[in-house]
Order: sequence, then structure tokens, then C-alpha cells
Amino acid sequence: MSAINLILQTGVVAKGVLLVLLVFSLASWTIIFLKLRTLGRADRQDERFHRLFRESKNLHSAYEDCRRFPQSPLAALFREGFRELSFVLKGNPAPGGNPASPDAAAKGLEISAEDLLSRVSRTLRHASLREVSGLERLLIFLATTGNVTPFIGLFGTVWGIMNAFHSIGLTGSANLGAVAPGIAEALITTAAGLATAIPGVIAYNYFLNRIKGAATRMDLFALEFTGLAERILAKGGRGR
Repeated sequence: MSAINLILQTGVVAKGVLLVLLVFSLASWTIIFLKLRTLGRADRQDERFHRLFRESKNLHSAYEDCRRFPQSPLAALFREGFRELSFVLKGNPAPGGNPASPDAAAKGLEISAEDLLSRVSRTLRHASLREVSGLERLLIFLATTGNVTPFIGLFGTVWGIMNAFHSIGLTGSANLGAVAPGIAEALITTAAGLATAIPGVIAYNYFLNRIKGAATRMDLFALEFTGLAERILAKGGRGR
């Protein structure tokens, strides 16, 4: 007897359990494919932007080029850090406009280097948390799927065993024909619950590890940008 025939012969409750598990499974696989695409693009654009950032002659040219990487968390961090640096050194840029180059504005500012670096660091930290939060979006559903669906399948298991005992009570016999339908319901809902939960748990742990890697890259880039801002201030005579 095929699995499809077993599913068709299950009771209403078992069919309901299988339908709920199917919804969880389809939603989980949709999220998995979306996250694979999103994180893949983020990793590729991060690598390209970081290479461009290190090869750029100045921050302003890097700012102009970073618009080519809309899905790069590092580019997002750079935009926020550059705007904050430009705001402090030159004045508040127009929303959506091009801030002035910090290299050209590092002179004549009445603010200590420590205060400026602290503001830039806070801005980068805020941007980093926002980017990580965006990358983690929808992961909670995968965690929920991994935690909940085995119990949904277990409910179908218990219901199937109850049906098996009920059949024994009605027929007064424990032969295979009496208990087979209930046992089949129990086994198929158990298998469906595990088949739904396992990919969700594996994907959740995998994506969480990749996002931790992206967060580490952002922390390292924030340190790199802060160091660059410190050199700009030293060149402009700040903090003496």
C-alpha cells in the first residue's frame, strides 16, 4: 500500500494534522529558499564592496560607488558611518543627498576626536544591529516549525493509537485488520511531523551560523572604518 493510499484512508483528524504539517512545510521551504538567495547576495555584494572600499582613493568616491550594492550590509554600514562623519565635520547633509567628503572637511571643527569617534562608533553599531535584524527576519518561523511540528505529529500519533484501541474494543479482537488503520494513522503523522521539523531545525541553525559570520564581518568593518576616521582626524589636526 502506497503512502498516498494510506493518507487517503486516514480519518478526518489525521487529515487535518497532515494538512497543518503541509502548511508548515511549504512555508518553511519557501523561507529557506528566500534566505538562501538573500544571504547569498549579501555575501557576494559584501565581498565586492569591501574590495572596492579598500581600492577607493577617498571616502567620497566609495560613497558614490556603494549605491551599486543595495543588499550589502557592509555598504549600509559605510553609508551610515560616512553620513555621520560628514554631519559632524561639515554639517547635516540634505536627506538622500551626497554628504561632503570628510577628507576635505577635517579642518576647522571644534569637536574632540574622542567625541567624534564615539558618535561614529554608535552610528555603526546601530546600523549593524539593524542589518542583523533584517537578516534574521523570518528565522523565528523556522525555529517555531522545528519546535512545534513534532508535537503536532505526536498528536496525530496519539489519535491514531486511540483509534486502534477503539477498534479493538468494537471488534473484541486485536487482529491486524482491526488495529492497522489506527496504527497507520499514528505512523504517518509521526513521520510527517519529523519530516517537517528536521529541515526547519537544520536550516535555522545553518542560517544562524551564516548570520553570525555576517555580523562578525560588520564588526570588523566598523573597526576598520573607525580607524580610518581616526586617521582622517589625525591628518586634520584633531584631538591634540
